[in-house]
Amino acid sequence: MDFELDDLSRQVAATARDFARQHILPHVMEWDEAQHFPIEIMRSLGELGLMGVVVPEVYGGAGMSYIEYILVIEEIAKVCGSIGLSLAAHNSLCTGHILAFGNEEQKKAWLPKLASGSWLGSWGLTEANTGSDAANMQCTAVKEGNDWVLNGTKNWITHGISSDITVVVARTGKAREKNNATAFVVLRGTEGFKGGKKENKLGMRASETAEMIFDNCRIPDSNRLGAVGDGFKQSLKVLDGGRISIAALGVGIAKGAYEAAVKYSKERHQFDKPISSFQAISFKLADMATEIQAAELLTLQAGDRKNRGLAMTKESAMAKYYSSEVAVKTATEAIQIFGGYGYTKDFPVEKFYRDSKLCTIGEGTSEIQKIVIAREVLT
Repeated sequence: MDFELDDLSRQVAATARDFARQHILPHVMEWDEAQHFPIEIMRSLGELGLMGVVVPEVYGGAGMSYIEYILVIEEIAKVCGSIGLSLAAHNSLCTGHILAFGNEEQKKAWLPKLASGSWLGSWGLTEANTGSDAANMQCTAVKEGNDWVLNGTKNWITHGISSDITVVVARTGKAREKNNATAFVVLRGTEGFKGGKKENKLGMRASETAEMIFDNCRIPDSNRLGAVGDGFKQSLKVLDGGRISIAALGVGIAKGAYEAAVKYSKERHQFDKPISSFQAISFKLADMATEIQAAELLTLQAGDRKNRGLAMTKESAMAKYYSSEVAVKTATEAIQIFGGYGYTKDFPVEKFYRDSKLCTIGEGTSEIQKIVIAREVLT
């Protein structure tokens, strides 16, 4: 496979890179310390077409491929993992679910607002006691006439408070029964729907993570996505694409930490020479560079298969698993290269370190990715 970037890909990456350096970099630590979610940045990304990267132009999107999308997430995450995470959740989860499983009327109603950034999206699958065990979810939807009544709570939701629209997967059958969940769209302002507790997190602190609470929330059947009982099947397909997002996020965080470490190693002198000249440091950088490139190639491979409509469950799980672990390892080694300075908030690598850990947890833990990969290779 040839992953040589064309002019469009390079231009899109440069646009995201320039935006991140100009509008995000000056505020990274301020937002992190305050746990401030800069929703205005998301609106600005929408003006650039980056809130609907793969949404077709007929629905108001940029109409680009998953390769461009990967590059956008990487470039933003190189500067701030939090904004990269929010951008990924909006694009691949909420917007991606509606794009993949909405009917024509639903797509025309909701996608243009999501793609423009005038609406912010969220996606609700996880609950307090059902993370990987999603078939046992307690949030339910009961049919009453032509409406559905939702009751329950979703947890760890990106944009759980600030989103204008959410895709929520609720149980419509018995717990652990096959085909027991259905996907619905709920608009902010709907009676019985509200945001709950905002989480106080180790990293990704400028990306809002919160509960979504449904209390006798009544929505019309026209807000149902696909067939009754197909919600979990849809979610697995959405997560295949979402894992590419987290893989790209991991690559971006790793690149940010690596580039900071290279720069510092050339500037920091010990024994009258830059520490980059010492084998202990240069070998660390060599390992980091090699692993980042391998992670990026796995991610691009998964994106290429997604573009071509090919099965990519295994490839996306491999990319997500490897990239997220590389992000953590790279950020850890970057702190080691910085030494004592790396442990302070005056330098960027401690934030890359904190942000990187989420990649091994969100949208399926590393352990779940191994289960998925093993199942695929043993079939």
